[in-house]
Formats: sequence, C-alpha cells, structure tokens
Amino acid sequence: MKKTVIFSLAAVFLSCCLYVMIQLLTPLPAPNASTEVLIPKGATFRQAMQVFSEAGLIRDENLFISIGRLSRIDRKIRAGYYSIYLGMNTLDLLSVLRKGQIIEYEISVIEGDSLMEIGDKLSEKGIMSKEHFQEIAADKDFLVSFKIDAPSLEGYLFPDTYKIPKGMDPKEAIGMMINKLRAEYSEELMARTAEIRMSEREVLTLASIIEKEAATDEERPLISAVYHNRLRGKMPLQADPTAIYGIKSSREKITSKDLKRKTAYNTYVIKGLPPGPIASASIKSITAALYPADVGYVYFVSKNDGTHHFSATAAEHAAAVKAYREMKQAEDDQERENMNQESGRNDDSP
Repeated sequence: MKKTVIFSLAAVFLSCCLYVMIQLLTPLPAPNASTEVLIPKGATFRQAMQVFSEAGLIRDENLFISIGRLSRIDRKIRAGYYSIYLGMNTLDLLSVLRKGQIIEYEISVIEGDSLMEIGDKLSEKGIMSKEHFQEIAADKDFLVSFKIDAPSLEGYLFPDTYKIPKGMDPKEAIGMMINKLRAEYSEELMARTAEIRMSEREVLTLASIIEKEAATDEERPLISAVYHNRLRGKMPLQADPTAIYGIKSSREKITSKDLKRKTAYNTYVIKGLPPGPIASASIKSITAALYPADVGYVYFVSKNDGTHHFSATAAEHAAAVKAYREMKQAEDDQERENMNQESGRNDDSP
C-alpha cells in the first residue's frame, strides 16, 4: 500500500514537472513572425503578464506568475516595447523580462555635431521628426525647465552614445543628453567657471568654437588661449566656423563672402562671443575653454595638415599666412602636374 502511494505521488510529481517543462519550452503561440508588446510605465509583474496574455502569448497565467515570483522577476519590470519572435518559448520570454530587453535605438552624438545634425539622426531612427526636434530645441519653457540660459539647446546635448527606448517621450530623450552634460560638467569645472567670471553659456559657446577649430588635443588649450586673449584685448574673435553657423554645413568650404555675411553668430562682424554655442563640445574642449594655455598668442593659421601655426603679433601672423599659402599653392600645383602626367600616360597607352 505504502509503495503504491509513493509511486502515485512520484507519478503526479513527474507529470507536473513534465507539464511545467512543456509549458516553458514549447514555442509561444505568437500570431506573427514577430510581435511588439508594450509594457506601460509603472506596470506590475501581474499587469505585464496580463498584457502578454491579451496578446495571446501565455497559455498558463498561474504558472507564469509562479515562475516569475520564484525567479524574482516580479520585483521589477522595465517598461517599454518588447519584441517577441516566432520560436521563443515562455522561458525565453521570462528571460527577456528579467533582463529588461526592450527595443532601443542607438544614437551617437559626436563632438562637433550641431542641432541640425542631431535632429537628422533622431529623425532617421524614427524617434521624432526634425520639425518636432527643432520646436523642442527652441521651446523657452523647456529650456527654463533645465535651467538653460541660451537661445536654444545648441551645445547642451552632450556628445555620447545613447540608447533610447522605443516610444520614449521626445522631451525625455532629449533630457537624457542634457543630463549627461550636467553630469560631465563637474562641480570642479563649475567652480572654475565662476573663478574666471564666465557663465555656463559662455564656456559652452567658447568650447564649441574650440571643438570646431581643433584637430588635436594638444592644440585645444592653445586655441582657447587665442580666444581668451582676443576677448581680453577687445579684439573680434574671427572664428571661421561661426561665419557659417545656421547658413550651411560645417563640412562645406568657407568663403570670403561667408566671412563678411552679417549674422548674429559671425565673429568677424560681431564683438565678443556669439549668442550661444554653435555645436556640441567634448569635455576636452570644455576643459580647454576653462583652462587656456598661458601663452600670448592672438593669431593662428592652418598648416594644411590639421594643425596650426600660432603667432603673438600681426607681423608674425602675416608672414605665417603667406608662407603656408605659398606652400599650399605649391602642393596644389604639384598635384595638378602629377595628374596631367598620369593623364598623358593613359592617353599614350594602346
């Protein structure tokens, strides 16, 4: 009798185990090859289960709840869109929930990106339209909510790679980038900002210009020194990138006509710093803006290799400009001659 009872209990236990294994490992009854399911903010594990159940993805709700509790998945559910693929089973679904593997878009804001370029990236990923982004970027109430004293969000979206959940509110997504700037702009840097009697906006504006001008880390403090010296000397900054801000892409060639154009940002025609940043600056450029090199330079000219020649006087600068222009002309002439020779050889070939 005792053996019979034990055998019966063992049979029941094995049957239960088999049932559980079948439920956990059998592919979900997904109606399509892939299904997106939205778990709303603040949803409990039971509410999340109900959402999946209504989507036709759960066979046994009680078993799902029990496994969730035993594995402690029920303690915290990440809101967002979950992608369920054909072939996934209940165990896979529980694992996805445990890891919080929601659908996210990766956006990389690189050093020197302008609002226009960032807007393009957000639009391409379907996070928000370029028009909506521009509206938020200039929304005074939104700027005030983040204590931003500037014409727009230009320069306040920190360069980094962001993972933005599908369906996230556009303002919340932008807030991630602003908060990253606040985290990087440390208390030490804020103290230095006050020490040199500049505002956050002025530092970010100067940093954005340095970002567009510097090709090497070593030159950032030197370029910063040039602009600090010019500001102290009441000289126009004459920063080429400011001449085309809001007019054309920084990747396009800057012409003499650009330098003469009257805009609020063109430092060839205005005094001091522009009204706000012209791009997103790296922490290296922000630091350089706060800690310029202790040099007397007030001029620099490109060496045509990404670096610059720095000068302290107008005469030195004029000589450097002449020398590098002649060098560039000689290089261009040599390149044309090489191309002509190559073309001649091709013409003579059978």
